[in-house]
Amino acid sequence: MLPHVEGNNRVNGKLLIIGGAEDRQNEKEILRNFIELSGGIHAKLKFILAASSEPASVWASYSNAFKNLGATNIEPIALLSREDAHNPDVVSNILSADGIFMTGGDQNRLMAEIWETPAFRAIHQVFHIKGICIAGTSAGAAVMSRQMIAQGQAPIITEKDVVSFDIGLGLVSMAIIDQHFSQRRRLTRLLSALAQRPDLLGVGIDENTGLVITVNESIEVIGAGAVTILDGREMISNYDQIEAQEKLELLGVKMHLLPSGSRYSAKIPRAEEKRIASLMNAISYLVLPGPARI
Repeated sequence: MLPHVEGNNRVNGKLLIIGGAEDRQNEKEILRNFIELSGGIHAKLKFILAASSEPASVWASYSNAFKNLGATNIEPIALLSREDAHNPDVVSNILSADGIFMTGGDQNRLMAEIWETPAFRAIHQVFHIKGICIAGTSAGAAVMSRQMIAQGQAPIITEKDVVSFDIGLGLVSMAIIDQHFSQRRRLTRLLSALAQRPDLLGVGIDENTGLVITVNESIEVIGAGAVTILDGREMISNYDQIEAQEKLELLGVKMHLLPSGSRYSAKIPRAEEKRIASLMNAISYLVLPGPARI
């Protein structure tokens, strides 16, 4: 059983889902926002480097960036293997965090090391009970959803089954997250994923761009790019009639493109409801947390 964690004044946890390649040299807007969402420069900021094949160099880059932003309490969590994920000291370190940042690399490596371990449950506990901010970039973004894109190239034309899934952290319950979205032209990849799971939203996040989700409350886009939301819950497709790698026909997919600065509350004034009803319906799905696995 995990140690008890006291809740704080933030009722709703926050996710900062980053499309990768966030600025660490200049204004560092996204990293600055992580500090603020976690409680300020004196907050206990913990970093999970398990997705990276070169954790030492990745930590050197992030520690320098956060120190330059004035953060006074930053620390990498010694979590690089499944054995580490069972270590009581690692679990205690996670439980003491005010903010957790998961770096890029390979999302499959990260999940292989933490899935259904005490460290995994500790992440859920501090998010669902303590209400901290959890951030993830690139691979760290991919693992936010329950249905995680494990691998798959973006075809020129959308094809069936170009994407394979695995299980992610499940902090986002009703969406599939894709990153490096515009830069790597992943629209066709996300549409292929949506064809396999039309019950979920597809969320594509550009590089140096962050999607802030406040659970059950709101979303906001920050950084340099945009967030694309694909909603195929009412679409008609030929998915069940064709073979793998054949061309998909997808009718009635709704797309919402939200540039940096966009912010929407899940509860909007009644006068706005009809005009943006489709978007608000999607947002009401997006802000739902996954089940707490503690």
